[in-house]
Amino acid sequence: MKTIRVAAAVIRDGERVFATARGYGDYKGQWEFPGGKIEPGETPQEALAREIEEELDTRIRVGELIGTIEYDYPAFHLSMDCFWCRIESGNLTLREARASKWLTAETIDSVDWLPADREAAGWVRQGLLSK
Repeated sequence: MKTIRVAAAVIRDGERVFATARGYGDYKGQWEFPGGKIEPGETPQEALAREIEEELDTRIRVGELIGTIEYDYPAFHLSMDCFWCRIESGNLTLREARASKWLTAETIDSVDWLPADREAAGWVRQGLLSK
């Protein structure tokens, strides 16, 4: 099975985090932490900064690794590094996603997460409650 390596940004503003709903593909409408594929020669942090600038017209500071999700979708294996991030500049303009929300520890389960992001959402809830 093919493995796809991606990085996901958990963009934090105080006690809330940013999530987006996919605007395309098989999982259209399901929620995720924004990010994308790690290209050859890129670190996960470099890929994440590039992807957020491309998808959201926003510059971020990539912080601490939260964890890596390993998840088997029907057509591929996903390896997703999740990082705490903060906005440096920009307004989180949606270029690909169909919707976005700021979520708190209390509301993080209120959206229909993509399967791999569901596990990440649990980690993020714990991180929001502990910091």
